[in-house]
Amino acid sequence: MKIGAVELPGRVVLAPMAGVTDFAFRELCRKCGAALTTTEMVSARALTYGDQKSRELLYLPEGEKPAAVQIFGHEPDIMAEAAKTAVDISGAQLLDINMGCPVGKIVKSGDGSALMKNADLAAEIVAAVVEAVQIPVTVKFRKGWDNGSVNAVDFAVRCEKAGASGITVHGRTRAQLYSGRADWDVIREVKRAVSIPVTANGDVFSGKDAAHILRYTGCDLVMIGRGCFGDPWLFARANAAISGVPEPPLPPLKERMDAAVSQIERLAERKGERSACMEARHQLPWYLHGVPYSGSYRQQMVHVETLEDIRRIVSRIKCELQ
Repeated sequence: MKIGAVELPGRVVLAPMAGVTDFAFRELCRKCGAALTTTEMVSARALTYGDQKSRELLYLPEGEKPAAVQIFGHEPDIMAEAAKTAVDISGAQLLDINMGCPVGKIVKSGDGSALMKNADLAAEIVAAVVEAVQIPVTVKFRKGWDNGSVNAVDFAVRCEKAGASGITVHGRTRAQLYSGRADWDVIREVKRAVSIPVTANGDVFSGKDAAHILRYTGCDLVMIGRGCFGDPWLFARANAAISGVPEPPLPPLKERMDAAVSQIERLAERKGERSACMEARHQLPWYLHGVPYSGSYRQQMVHVETLEDIRRIVSRIKCELQ
């Protein structure tokens, strides 16, 4: 599977998610079978202002290839400048434009899925970014702004004509946020309308879901988002289901918790213990989803201050819940 000239080793990719897909989590997902990983989205305007926090989000560890960086914004010239900066800093093989984020503070600025209300501007942005960088440019967007303005097919065609090398479609409107069911029919219509690779996104929570969405839509790739929260092993199950072989079982709780601790320790190596623990507060409880009698431990995790706090809690989990 190729996007532009970039070859991917599989068909299952990790979604870029703010506050989730830091480099440590991406590393874990790659070990479990993600064929492509993407940074958290980065503000184009912040990048052009030299914001250090934004630049840090673009960090790609050596060996994270192929990888993409994702930027968002609504001004073609700023997006073009930011794209060049993002590629220079990261060394990424792909650059993705976010036109699907539904969060209020993003769309109020005219960014993310707000661009689906202005397809002409969106196409202008794609063309400007494609001209600015020497790597393939992809675009991630939604079904439409709301059910009264479903325009994913036309939007996809415009992106392709503007030079995009690939697109990802989330089967919900901006108005839905993450509620209701993702519309796989509209994703299938997009795939039939363009000749560039299309990635299907929305409601992939199992290996069977991944195989099904590819069969149903005819898409080239499937993107996993919320389904891998606390479960990066979903990528292995998805790859197996797509290949038609038995899915590997979820690792034992001990192994899952060791992986979680390793993720936070890895993060602390670069960002410092305090920052890593702040992220651990919302990421670690995901690893206990569905584990009986784990409620008290999840509560403890949202208050961790140090790596030692994390190790102590996890040690008790392995002793008492295994």
